[in-house]
Amino acid sequence: MAKDINSIFFDITPEIEELALKCETNNAIDKELYTKYEVKRGLRDLNGKGVLAGLTNISDVCATKIVDGVSVPCAGNLYYRGYNIKDLVSGFLEAKHFGFEEIAYLLLFGELPNQKELENFKDMIADRRMLPPNFVRDVIMKAPSRDMMNSITRSILQLYSYDDKADDTSIPNVLRQSLNLISQFPMLMVYSYLAYNYKMGEDLYIYAPKKELSMAENILMMLREDRQYTELEAKILDMALVLHMDHGGGNNSTFTTHVVTSSGTDTYSTIAAAMASLKGPKHGGANVKVTQMFEDMKTQLTDWQDDDQIRAYLEALLEKRAFDKRGLIYGMGHAIYSVSDPRAEIFKKFVKQLAYEKGHEAEYALYEKVEKMAPEIISERRKMYKGVNANVDFYSGLVYSILDLPPALYTPIFAAARIVGWSAHRLEELKNVDKIIRPAYKPLAPYRDYIKLDDR
Repeated sequence: MAKDINSIFFDITPEIEELALKCETNNAIDKELYTKYEVKRGLRDLNGKGVLAGLTNISDVCATKIVDGVSVPCAGNLYYRGYNIKDLVSGFLEAKHFGFEEIAYLLLFGELPNQKELENFKDMIADRRMLPPNFVRDVIMKAPSRDMMNSITRSILQLYSYDDKADDTSIPNVLRQSLNLISQFPMLMVYSYLAYNYKMGEDLYIYAPKKELSMAENILMMLREDRQYTELEAKILDMALVLHMDHGGGNNSTFTTHVVTSSGTDTYSTIAAAMASLKGPKHGGANVKVTQMFEDMKTQLTDWQDDDQIRAYLEALLEKRAFDKRGLIYGMGHAIYSVSDPRAEIFKKFVKQLAYEKGHEAEYALYEKVEKMAPEIISERRKMYKGVNANVDFYSGLVYSILDLPPALYTPIFAAARIVGWSAHRLEELKNVDKIIRPAYKPLAPYRDYIKLDDR
């Protein structure tokens, strides 16, 4: 009798279990060898400092300062093209305009725009907010995925087929492609989400973006059936987009952009690779994990204000007895920052305002308690090489939750911002480096003589 096709593709059979055990056994490497050969795991040393792999003008993540000739941890700062992110945010808030378009211009072109340049850039972005004819029907509506990052990535790869100059890696052409993708991303994101909901039995509504609206406003308008949003909601989503736009050349998805670009491949493949990286729960997917962790925590606590209960839950997390049993407190700690994450600091000021306006005071208070207690509990139970602090994911998930954004779009919203940084870094790589990235791996397997099949 023929095997059921579903069982062939999707069942983990005893045979696969046996082969998987062989995979694990033959792929295991003694951890002491990483120390012996001075391998920088994660391309970082024990203090979290990254291996120098490139140069960039685009952004800088600063977490240390020199005191008496010694590098010591300090409050974190993030710079876009040399401008402190705190000053940039204060600037567009004081001017009472949305920041996404202004800061995207800065990252792509290296200078803050004047009024005329900004208006021209806004028009350029707005004019490109369109998808090829029938793209929604032929691509997005076909086989929608429960994971929006996968759906969006598929759509980006499909856009290659609609571009007559898809493989042209000249700077003008890659800039054209980058501007298109930045402008199209909100539609790819929102329409993918609506298509999956339609598959699951919900009503389908597809709204076209409006030229006069900002990126943040269009996302909220297209996502909501009544097309309504408040000024505060749009302002905070816009700020989230700015804070997530770039984070140095060494973060996983941006480094992926550099690596894939160095191979000479096309823009669509490059951005798809960056998307695959960002999806990971240790990278862009962390904000979803934070909210899931807190939802589990709230079901376990009888009193959200009880410090002893909160401590017990956090200890259970670290001891792999709670939530996903991974031993992690999501949203705490960062590869670079050890004292503070400036993005989290900026976010926190506005999260509190949003939480109180939306009636989420108790939830915000719980987040504050965890933010205060987690570093102490982690340091008690883990060998620490640097400090631990709340990162941007810690509060971004709460913001999106209060904004009533679907969890399926938390990471895509991150990507809608970071695609600007990816584009800037791709252009920088193409301009300056004509050498494929290829680090070294030390081989450990001993050489062996071939054994004929009959003799094995």
